[in-house]
Amino acid sequence: MADITYYVAIPFLQDDNGSPVAGTAEECQSSTTALRRAEMLSRAPGHIGAIAFSRTGDPMMGEFGDAKLLRTFGHVPSDLNEL
Repeated sequence: MADITYYVAIPFLQDDNGSPVAGTAEECQSSTTALRRAEMLSRAPGHIGAIAFSRTGDPMMGEFGDAKLLRTFGHVPSDLNEL
């Protein structure tokens, strides 16, 4: 099977200690859609920011490359490796 690229937007909220935590990821149809969705999510009530990223791989084999950050909006953690 050919590689497939997934585009994702993830909002960030604050936990009870004020630390940023990732919200529910939303798959999008394109990089443009992911960027627009992340920007909208960053401005939603209770959210402090959002990111848009892409990831390419073969879902049948379960092999994916590293995520490629498209853009951040608002306040997000500087180290996104743990997501």
